[in-house]
Amino acid sequence: MKLKPIIESLLETDLYKFSMGQAIYHQFPGYKTTWTFKCRNTDVHFTKEMVEEIREQIRAYCDLTFTEDELAYIDKIKWMKGSYVDFLRLWRPRFEDFEITDKADCGLFIETKGTWLNTSMYEIPTLAIVNEVYFRMQYNYDELMESFKERLDDKCNNLKNGHWYAGTFSEFGLRRRLSAEAQELAVQKLSHLNDTNHCASNFIGTSNVFLAKKFGVLPVGTMAHEWIMCVGQGNHKHNPAYSNWYALDAWVKEYGILNGTALTDAITTDCFLKDFQLTYATLFSGVRHDSGDPIEWGEKMIAHYEELGIDPKEKTLLFSDSLDFERADKIFRHFNGRIKVAFGVGTYLSNDTHVPALNIVMKTTMCNGQDVAKISDTPGKGMCKNPEYVEYLQRCIDWRMSHE
Repeated sequence: MKLKPIIESLLETDLYKFSMGQAIYHQFPGYKTTWTFKCRNTDVHFTKEMVEEIREQIRAYCDLTFTEDELAYIDKIKWMKGSYVDFLRLWRPRFEDFEITDKADCGLFIETKGTWLNTSMYEIPTLAIVNEVYFRMQYNYDELMESFKERLDDKCNNLKNGHWYAGTFSEFGLRRRLSAEAQELAVQKLSHLNDTNHCASNFIGTSNVFLAKKFGVLPVGTMAHEWIMCVGQGNHKHNPAYSNWYALDAWVKEYGILNGTALTDAITTDCFLKDFQLTYATLFSGVRHDSGDPIEWGEKMIAHYEELGIDPKEKTLLFSDSLDFERADKIFRHFNGRIKVAFGVGTYLSNDTHVPALNIVMKTTMCNGQDVAKISDTPGKGMCKNPEYVEYLQRCIDWRMSHE
């Protein structure tokens, strides 16, 4: 490797990977998935040197194991169970699960295949590695960090002086961060906002479990789209238009009333609401927005709670789609006093420089030998290798929406 190891701990992933991982371990240990990398930036190209560095960084990541101190930290999270912690004690990434080549339009092809238990855990570290290798090898990294620090200081000052009010928010930027150094600096500075009485916004934590442990802030994260896609579509006997019901049911079996923030847009929010009826709407503490117009979505959720006879003020809307503090401020002011509002702010906090951030993803493309897909509230956010399957899924959703 030309660079020092980018991922130095297996805790360096988003908390929802452990939340989903525990439920996968207990309920779907035999499921197998394929994950595929995609760079959405049409003007970005990874050189052969970058690809080789990424390969060696991933190889180094695969040599890591959990320490007893790290496992003790996971064990203290209220909803984590000893059986899963014992599994993690034995678990390690498998480099053999990875295929990494330069055979792609952007110059970088990455795909992982294996058990869902394994491949789910690779997504976040892989994206963090790709990001950091690209920015360190493509640009003058020191100049990028200076730009990052200036913008971070400006954000913190504007929060302190009340120019923006972001309510309760967390840092969600691991997958697209400039570097480990940059994300750590962001979490460190944000954690000091609460040291002063002059900041009305409340920073509560980060999705990065390693940094949450290091800085004593809350680790944040429940479920991702993979959960709905694989639970709902991985069993080939299921009607995929009911993916949300299967996913919510399995989540409640694992966690009861704990760890309850439901993701609404895996197969459109309107279809989600068909299954998010009184029992689930009562058990889950809130819902997460990740596509579509946030104001329209929030109004739809408030109306749904009211129709069910649930006081919206007892529930939380968590917004996490391409946020900056200006957007968060507007969203908060719109819903303030009507429902609890929280924000998960990602790339804007972990990779804001004078150079545009990468728009890279790594998504589940197959489960148990069959295509899976997401149809979100924003066209183009899905990723599936088989257009025929997407058409099939859309037909299933359309039939349900028009016949129920």
